[in-house]
Amino acid sequence: MPASARSTEGPALVVVSDGQRRRVLGLVMVLAVLIAFWRLGSTGLMDETPPLFAAAGRAMADTGDWLTPRVNGLPRYDKPPLVYWLMGGFNALPGRETWDPLGSWAARLPSALATVAMMLGLSDTLLRWPQPGTSRPGRTAVAAALAFALSPLVLVWTRTAVSDALLCALLGLSLLLQWRRFACPESVRWWPAWVVLGLAVLAKGPVAVVLTGLTLLIFAALRRDPVTPWQRLRPLQGLLITASVSLPWYAAELLVEGQPFWDSFFGYHNLQRFTSVVNDHLQPWWFFGPVMLVAALPFTPLLLVGLAQGLRGRPEPPDSLQQFSSAWLLAVLLLFTTAATKLPSYWLPATPAAALLIALIAARPGWPVRAAWLSTAALALLLAAGFWSSPIWVPLISDPEMPTLASDLLASGFVLRAAGWFTAAGLIGVLLHRRDALVALLGMQGALVLFHLTALVPTAELADQLRQQPVRQAAARMSQSRKEREPLAMVGAMKPSLHFYTGRVILFEGRSDGALVNLADRLSHERRRGWQGHPLGSPQASDTLLLVIDRGTARQEHWRGLNPQLLGSYGIYEVWRLDRSRLYQRAAALMQEGVDADWRDPRPERF
Repeated sequence: MPASARSTEGPALVVVSDGQRRRVLGLVMVLAVLIAFWRLGSTGLMDETPPLFAAAGRAMADTGDWLTPRVNGLPRYDKPPLVYWLMGGFNALPGRETWDPLGSWAARLPSALATVAMMLGLSDTLLRWPQPGTSRPGRTAVAAALAFALSPLVLVWTRTAVSDALLCALLGLSLLLQWRRFACPESVRWWPAWVVLGLAVLAKGPVAVVLTGLTLLIFAALRRDPVTPWQRLRPLQGLLITASVSLPWYAAELLVEGQPFWDSFFGYHNLQRFTSVVNDHLQPWWFFGPVMLVAALPFTPLLLVGLAQGLRGRPEPPDSLQQFSSAWLLAVLLLFTTAATKLPSYWLPATPAAALLIALIAARPGWPVRAAWLSTAALALLLAAGFWSSPIWVPLISDPEMPTLASDLLASGFVLRAAGWFTAAGLIGVLLHRRDALVALLGMQGALVLFHLTALVPTAELADQLRQQPVRQAAARMSQSRKEREPLAMVGAMKPSLHFYTGRVILFEGRSDGALVNLADRLSHERRRGWQGHPLGSPQASDTLLLVIDRGTARQEHWRGLNPQLLGSYGIYEVWRLDRSRLYQRAAALMQEGVDADWRDPRPERF
């Protein structure tokens, strides 16, 4: 029977009634909405990647082209369309300018909703199948949901407009459904897991299938029983369902876009990222070891003990969730350790498994768990000490895009708030873990929820005011000042949010003298959907362009002496109206010195 009425601790039978399950899930829902949605739209989109996702989703809603994601007049092949479809759907809701003036609500909703769904999925699984040693499944369910949501990685990516949180939730829910089918084949259908896996493939590509297969293989190996999972999960039929959900878009996109889509999505963003380093994301082979430790803070010791114990034994199927979680975590670790390109966000699919391991081990008896508890409390207090010492290290922060960050952060008091909440978490862990470990865990998590709401979110708002608000102000100035047919450009610090907030094609170039030559040539010859360059003097050409340039770039020799009209200064940025003839004269002089335009050469990450 379903283990909503089944789990044993000694001879006792733990029963979770439907009423209790609804109350616990209601509590988890409240906590999830609080963590994921509190002031979600109070900040703009953070450069560099989120505005690309947001712009592609908004473009789908604005143009009606729901097949190919496009940004800044160019196709964006790097990710499948599910996250863009969701962003586009939210952008299409009435009154967008009123309820989402910064554009960040619609862009972040897929990530926030994904975190809420994952929290509910973890809780519901533990309520229906309480595991051995969990005499209070309701508390364990809440603790697992919070262990997931309060992971430092999850806190960040829940509020980031990219596809990582969506992949994490869809893959996580699919794997939970796989385990539920394995645990109770009499009452759980086999096919929903494969449908959700198909959606995961539409969220970020074939990596979801690889991680699923690797998880199931490791799980079967740990149990020394490949036959039972094969019979219960039906992988061959399941993969056909997954393919039927995900492949139609890939086929249609390949038919319409052809070789460029194949080369970019499969060649560059999947095969090349796995086999070689792209975008300078070179990390040592052991990179994800420290990431795993940091992503579980301050509960890392509990995670390590839970992982070690989960690798042992051969529990009955309904009691095997800890073992399955261990296989899940190891699958992510092994796959991305072997990948050449490594990013912290690649660890996100492991965070639900880590949350299960933390919650399931917290109340177990034995000296390893007691040692883990003391280490957890000590880590919380150590982090608190780091925050209390902020007057020493915060002044060392130096960010050229936020030159006043250190002084503003100290004046805000947000770091000291963080110190207070981590101190409270550590003391709760020290004082309560011997009396009731689950109460201690929930108490520590409660302190960390308050840290998130009163310190982390306000700090992000401060950073937005210093780093992103000047870009939004520059975008507004360009929109107000632009003449008919006047092109827009940004050089130096390239911020794709400028394209998002102007809603127009922006030509982005870097700081070098070659960037100036590129810009001059592109203004005459480049073509994109919705925009094309015209040679100076042609009937459709503008004699001027609007340019956003950061002050550091403006001080370089090749950008000096162009006599621009200064339209406004915002943070480190200036908005210029520049005579194209002067730009061309400077470009011609640089070309005589041997500087050539290279913008036609392939640049996969060009905005």
